[in-house]
Amino acid sequence: MAVIPQIIAGNWKMNLTLSQGAEFIDILLSRLSGKELSRQLLLAPNFTLLSMLAQRCAGSGIALAAQNCAFQEAGAFTGETSVAMLKDAGAAYVLVGHSERRQIFGERDDLLRQKVRAVAGGGLRPIFCVGETLDQRQGGEAFEVVISQLRSGLVEFPNRQLIVAYEPVWAIGTGQTATPEDARSMHVHIRKFLEAQFPWGERVPILYGGSAKPENAAELLAQPEVNGLLVGGASLDPESFLQIALV
Repeated sequence: MAVIPQIIAGNWKMNLTLSQGAEFIDILLSRLSGKELSRQLLLAPNFTLLSMLAQRCAGSGIALAAQNCAFQEAGAFTGETSVAMLKDAGAAYVLVGHSERRQIFGERDDLLRQKVRAVAGGGLRPIFCVGETLDQRQGGEAFEVVISQLRSGLVEFPNRQLIVAYEPVWAIGTGQTATPEDARSMHVHIRKFLEAQFPWGERVPILYGGSAKPENAAELLAQPEVNGLLVGGASLDPESFLQIALV
């Protein structure tokens, strides 16, 4: 089994202004001073914070992800942001297919497939998010839904620069969390798919993202095939994010 360094990614969603983001990163960098991290830390702020955070994080080892992107390179697409723009602002990763993009904004598999390819083709690393709803899990469809999302979104993915995030939709923002066994079981299924699909599938990091917090981080990270966490609400406070990173 390949050894995959763990990743702790904080998704700020539509939270934190420039001044709040600056305060956050100043506190985080201060707390990290003199510490050696065994995990890669990522922050996924709003587009408006990327450039500022890139400047403040330079040399710190903390990387930045964008929360979304357009698949088009440029043109008359009002309100959209291209991969090249994100890269220029300091992002190294891009979230694609987060459950809120799927559920609230209606992003479908064909669109997400184009976004994943655009990110990889533009020299950034996609974090491709998959997950099932409560109805799908209760109906016994969880594995089928997740594998279908992977199969559709990753058709002919062009290179090894891929991260997958499993986020059970029913455990995001609800206070509910999949049990460590739930996470392990789904991650094992995802790993089997990746290994069957790609010659480098055993090396793809698979993150768990469903109400991860300091209280459950250690147990989740101890599960086989859980190669890190995609943290939501707990990433908005530098102290709780640091607790997860150093658990």
